Amino acid sequence: MIKIYLVGVSCIGKTTIGKLLAREIGFTFYDFDKEIEKYFNSPIEYIQEKFFSIYEYREETKVVLRELINKKENSVIASCPSGLRDNYLREYKKLRKNKENTMISIHIIDKPENIVERLTFYDKESRLLEKKLNEKEKRLYLKEIKKDITFYKKFNNRADYEFNIENIKLEEIPKMLIEFLELRNEEFKRYMERKMPVSL
Repeated sequence: MIKIYLVGVSCIGKTTIGKLLAREIGFTFYDFDKEIEKYFNSPIEYIQEKFFSIYEYREETKVVLRELINKKENSVIASCPSGLRDNYLREYKKLRKNKENTMISIHIIDKPENIVERLTFYDKESRLLEKKLNEKEKRLYLKEIKKDITFYKKFNNRADYEFNIENIKLEEIPKMLIEFLELRNEEFKRYMERKMPVSL
């Protein structure tokens, strides 16, 4: 089974890209945070409040990652910013040793200014909020995003590949990402050749 694991800072576009990519190549798509909510039957914020630290939260929720990766299907998983950090990283490495799985991790990157324009906000019940940022708020969030990029870089650099979406239109990303992987990953290339054999 092939598992494509997308990592990157919040609002980089992992979920949107993951859905489009999965649809294009016939994989099942999973949003890690949504799967955590399903597993614990509670919104993310409430789940996190039950733990003394975010480390404990990741330790408890790594079982969801384990179940997703062990599913007998090809899948694209949109992870969280800590997708390759401590608890999740150890689980990822352990599952990677399973010869039934081909694990492909991709760090999605973009300009902080682009990420600001994609920011989304949710209430404690994980319901989408309609919020339009003014220029002052954008500057403040831009500063925070730059901090996040710097902080998470050391974890996300553990990914197999880095893919920059800065100058790519959303609808073009899946095709370009497929071409990117076909050039770099033999198992993925073989899958695509079986899926779409070359006509003679």
